[in-house]
Amino acid sequence: MDTNISFTLKVWRQNGPQAKGHFDTFEMKDIPGDTSFLEMLDILNEQLIEAGKEPFVFDHDCREGICGMCSLYINGHPHGPAQGATTCQLYMRRFHDGDVITVEPWRSAAFPVIKDCMVDRSAFDKIIAAGGYTSVRTGQAQDANAILIPKEAADEAMDCATCIGCGACVAACKNGSAMLFVSSKVSQLALLPQGRPEAARRAKAMVAKMEELGFGNCTNTRACEAECPKNESIANIARLNREFIKAKLAD
Repeated sequence: MDTNISFTLKVWRQNGPQAKGHFDTFEMKDIPGDTSFLEMLDILNEQLIEAGKEPFVFDHDCREGICGMCSLYINGHPHGPAQGATTCQLYMRRFHDGDVITVEPWRSAAFPVIKDCMVDRSAFDKIIAAGGYTSVRTGQAQDANAILIPKEAADEAMDCATCIGCGACVAACKNGSAMLFVSSKVSQLALLPQGRPEAARRAKAMVAKMEELGFGNCTNTRACEAECPKNESIANIARLNREFIKAKLAD
C-alpha cells in the first residue's frame, strides 16, 4: 500500500533563454505515493497560485507516455530514475520520505529555455522536415502481400518508430548529440522498401540539418541508450552511419 511522503523540491526558474536562472526550494508535505510526478507539480502550482505567486512552468500533454513533452531532468536523469518511462509515468513511490528532488530543464544549446523547465524543441521538427517525404504510389490499393517485408525487419522498424522525440538522448549526452533521435527516424524507413527511393537524400539532409542546428557529435558513451524512455538502441546510430557513408560514396 502506498504511503504519503514529504520531501524537499528544488525547481529551476528562468524567465527566458537569455535570463539568469536559479533554483527555488519548496517543502512538499504528505504527497501520496500513487501521485504521478506531474500531478505532484500540479499540487505545487495550486499551492503557489493560492499564495498569489507565479506557478512553475513545465511542459506536458498526453500524460500517457506517448507525446514526449514531459521533458524534465530529475535528480540527474532525463525523465527521472525510472528506466523505460517518461516523467508522466514516474510515480512518487519511487522516492523516499525526506528526499531532496531536483528538477531542471534539458540542458542543450539546441533546446533554448522558454521559461523555467519548458524548452524549445522545434529543432527536432526541423530535422524531421529535412527528412522529407516517401514516395507512395497513389491509386488502387495494393494487395496486402504485394510488398514482402521480413518479419524481423518489420519488427525492428516498428521498434525504431517508437521514438517519441522527447530529447532525453540529447539531455543525457555529454556532447548534446541528437544521433539517437535522428538514427531512429532514419532507421524506421531504412529498414522498409517504402523508404528506399529517398534513402540517400534523407540521410544526408537530416545529418546536415542536425549539424546546422548545433547538436554535438556522438562519441558512443551509450548514455542516450541508457536514458531513452522507449529503449531505442544505439544500433540505429551504426545504421545511420552506414546510410550516410553509402550516400556520400554514391555522390
